Amino acid sequence: MVSQRCKMIVKDELKNLGIQFVSVDLGIIEINDDITQEQHDQLKKNLLKSGLELLEDKKAILILKIKNVIIEMIHYSEELPKVNYSDHISEKLHLDYTYLSNIFSEVTGITIQHYIIINKIEKIKEFLLYDEYNLTEISYRLNYSSVAHLSNQFKKVTGLTPTFYKKLKQKRKINIENL
Repeated sequence: MVSQRCKMIVKDELKNLGIQFVSVDLGIIEINDDITQEQHDQLKKNLLKSGLELLEDKKAILILKIKNVIIEMIHYSEELPKVNYSDHISEKLHLDYTYLSNIFSEVTGITIQHYIIINKIEKIKEFLLYDEYNLTEISYRLNYSSVAHLSNQFKKVTGLTPTFYKKLKQKRKINIENL
């Protein structure tokens, strides 16, 4: 999983700089002592080289945590939670959903619900691309009330029906193979 790799990179950088830490999680590093400005700057620079960013803004960290919960829930879970997404996110982050929703919208310009829909559409595209499941199975796996609801939401976001998207991808795949 990507988050495990990122944690290892951060841990390695902390060790290399001689910074004692208690724990490393996405968005949060708990350290034993204060670090020097030089250590801070070097950590920031080294993480950037690895494609990671040292976030210091509390709102940015919270947005990252919300996005990570959503991405993990949709892309890496075998099955989506049976509770409302809002309850799931709130439970995972131990914060009131209204507070999380307001911060998320303020910073990103979209609602958490819209971000969830965008990620569900990306997961649908992945399922269609790899031809793993039919639309009924995809609808069930992603907790849509019906195939029609999935199709309407897919078309609203992409401008294409799931069936047309799948045919388009298959056609491109054939064209690439014939080059």
